[in-house]
Amino acid sequence: MSLEQPFPDRRAAGRALARELAGRHLAAPVVLALPRGGVPVAAEIADALGAPLDIVLVRKIGVPFQRELAAAAVVDGGEPEVVVNHDVVLSAGITRDWIDAQAERELEEIERRRRAYLPGRERVPLEGRTAILVDDGIATGASVRAALKAVRRKRPEALILAVPVAPPETIEELKGEVDEIVCLRTPEPFYAIGIHYADFHQLSDAEVVRLLAEHGSAPSRLPPAGAERGRSQEE
Repeated sequence: MSLEQPFPDRRAAGRALARELAGRHLAAPVVLALPRGGVPVAAEIADALGAPLDIVLVRKIGVPFQRELAAAAVVDGGEPEVVVNHDVVLSAGITRDWIDAQAERELEEIERRRRAYLPGRERVPLEGRTAILVDDGIATGASVRAALKAVRRKRPEALILAVPVAPPETIEELKGEVDEIVCLRTPEPFYAIGIHYADFHQLSDAEVVRLLAEHGSAPSRLPPAGAERGRSQEE
C-alpha cells in the first residue's frame, strides 16, 4: 500500500509529470487533456514542453445504481467511439441497447462542451506528432481507452499516456493501446482517484475555458514539409 503524501492539487501533479517527460526527446509534442480534471494537469505539461494544448472530449456511461462506476465511455469524432467495460456490464446486467441510448445523451453533452470550450478554435493536428494524453487519474480506464482509440485514428507519430495515479492492473491493460505510459503512482489496493489529492475540487466550465484560453497561443511544433520525421525536438 502506498504511503505517499497526496498531491497538493492537479497542477502540482502536472508539474511532477512534466519533470518526468521533460528529459525525453519528443518529436513535435502536443498535449491532449481529458476535461475537466485533466486540463490543469495537462496545462502544466504543455508549459514545461512548450507544446500546444488541446482536449479530447469523452463522457463516461455509469451503471444506473452507481454512476461513478463506468460501464462504458463515448468519445466524440466523425465516428463516435464507444468502449465497453464488459466485466462491469455483465455484473450489472446492462444491455447494449441501454448503453447505446446513454451514449446518445452523452454525445449531446460532448457537443455542449465543445461549443463552450473551443468556440471558433482550430484543432491541433496530430499526424506525425507525439500525442500526450493526460488525465488527473484513472480508475476503470474506460474513458481513457475510448480517448486513446480516437487519438490513434489521427495517426500520431507516437502516443503517450501520462497520468499521476492509476491502479496497476489498469495500467497493465492499457499498455497495448499506447507507445508509452508515464504514471507516477500505482497504489495497491486502489480506492479512488480523489484520495490522492489534497484539493480535488470539481472544476467548472469557466476554469476549463480560462486554462484553454491561456494556452491557446502555444507555438505549433509540427515539422515543416520535408523535414525529417521523428527528429528530436530542441528544448
